[in-house]
Amino acid sequence: SAFNRKTGEPPLINGWIPYLGKALIFRKDAFKFLLDQQKKLGDIFTVHIAGRYITFIMDPFQYVYVIRNSKQLEFHEFADKMASKTFDYPALSNGKFPDLKENLHRIYQYLQGKPLDVISDHMMKNLQDIFEWKCSQATDWETEKMYKFCCSVMFEASFVTLYGRVPAADGHKVISEIRDKFIKFDASFPYLAANIPIELLGATKKVRKELIHHFLLQNMTKWLGGSKVVQARQDIFEKYELLGDYDKAAHHFAFLWASVGNTIPATFWAMYYLLRHPEALAAVRDEIDHLLQSTGQKRGPRYNIHLTREQLDNLVYLESALNESLRMCSSSMNIRISQEDFVLKLEGNQEVSLRKGDWIALYPQILHMDPEVYEDPKEYKFDRYIENGKKKTTFYKAGRKLKYFLMPFGSGISMCPGRFLAMNEMKMFLFLLLANFDVELAENKAVRLDNSRMGLGILLPDVDTAFRYKLR
Repeated sequence: SAFNRKTGEPPLINGWIPYLGKALIFRKDAFKFLLDQQKKLGDIFTVHIAGRYITFIMDPFQYVYVIRNSKQLEFHEFADKMASKTFDYPALSNGKFPDLKENLHRIYQYLQGKPLDVISDHMMKNLQDIFEWKCSQATDWETEKMYKFCCSVMFEASFVTLYGRVPAADGHKVISEIRDKFIKFDASFPYLAANIPIELLGATKKVRKELIHHFLLQNMTKWLGGSKVVQARQDIFEKYELLGDYDKAAHHFAFLWASVGNTIPATFWAMYYLLRHPEALAAVRDEIDHLLQSTGQKRGPRYNIHLTREQLDNLVYLESALNESLRMCSSSMNIRISQEDFVLKLEGNQEVSLRKGDWIALYPQILHMDPEVYEDPKEYKFDRYIENGKKKTTFYKAGRKLKYFLMPFGSGISMCPGRFLAMNEMKMFLFLLLANFDVELAENKAVRLDNSRMGLGILLPDVDTAFRYKLR
């Protein structure tokens, strides 16, 4: 397997089918495949997968050298290529749209700092409206499927917060039609990300087109009270004559996918694990009740609950429980692409020779499930991120403190710009659910992770499960 390797290049694992390389085994269980290779070859090795050479850096202490090196190791162009194919808009890097990438990137300031407080407040209000609409009739136990419930609430809250409300009398119905199409499209997402032509994916192409049409300007102008971030994106698109109406709409659709594609499954897992672990549920609910009492706010769907960012941040049990479920269900591959032939210097005088176009990958799920960092990593421990009643941020491996220990949102230049909003939204969902309702599982079936999204973000559940709720 050392065939044609230059000095300093890591050991290469080739598949026996030249083009596919190890793609098939990798698709089946990337986690197990990578751990097996690490045992055989050490912390750095290259895998030939479907015509690409991907060098995996398995040692979390080396992550920082990859993340720091954003000059030679690029991410945006790769992401742009994948997104433009998946969501059907012209690649940003094709020269026709000077500075569009930078301009769009600048807008992410609306998802941080003070503007984040504004959009979070809207999100909280919209979540409360949806909970009230869905649940005010739940005077007795209501039973629903949990994934479906999370999907319906989170999709609508995100949609209305970002794009505004649909003024039609049946506004909820319009959004649920968009949501149903979205779920169909999303089911094909792993295939699109794996470069499978959309023509081979049944109705996906038609569904994608219909979804994009919802975001044409003549439809979007009817929606009321959208967010600054979406408005700013619209203003930028208007400046580019060569960007067609359909292309702009496709960009808006991509932004919708980015804001709910991972948040929905992450919300499901957070809720599922809390309901599976009564002591976790009790601790989080206790913390929520305590905050409401101390701020003199009443619970119940008719009362408007207001939370400042500080109050949300101080819910340490809620945050720890959420982080613990993210640790267990996130599986994102952090990819960088080498811009030139160069030698990546790592700690301990290690060097890796890379060729132009090679991929470098970090696979944090390995870190998240490392028994040296997290005792009993397969166990859900809701207070894993708490120490003496405060947030715990020091984790060790081999006696050394780790800079990176939880990476559900990527790293460095590829870090998700909407991560603060996503965390707030998931916390607010759980807050309102537990403040207002008694909730319990209605069936006792084990829900497992579906591995078809390995490397792409939050894994989905393999089945849906029923739960019951009623007003407290």
